[in-house]
Amino acid sequence: MTIAPEQTAPVKTETQVQLRLGQEWFALCALSLLTPGRGVAALLPDGRQAAVFLDREGTPYAIDNQDPFAGAQVLSRGLVGSSSGGPFVASPLLKQRFDLATGRCLDDDSVSVTAYEVRLN
Repeated sequence: MTIAPEQTAPVKTETQVQLRLGQEWFALCALSLLTPGRGVAALLPDGRQAAVFLDREGTPYAIDNQDPFAGAQVLSRGLVGSSSGGPFVASPLLKQRFDLATGRCLDDDSVSVTAYEVRLN
């Protein structure tokens, strides 16, 4: 009797969402855990929080989760929309809109939040 070697399928690795912190890339989560048009909060190694979003085209974004007007960690729970072709999130508290690519407040040019570089890997 001959025993054939086992055939194993290649291991599939899930696409990861990564955020740049200084010179390092930090793995946030699996892409499959994000829902287009909705945000999630992620705890960063230094204790800060990032609000992570996936737009309807599948592009990931990350900004600080702290609403600079209210001081609360809530931007991940905001409403996602678009203005002039660019995605934004509106704070669930006072409704100020923040550009997801730049962190700039669309309602007050003197205010912004950190926008992080994000990649899929």
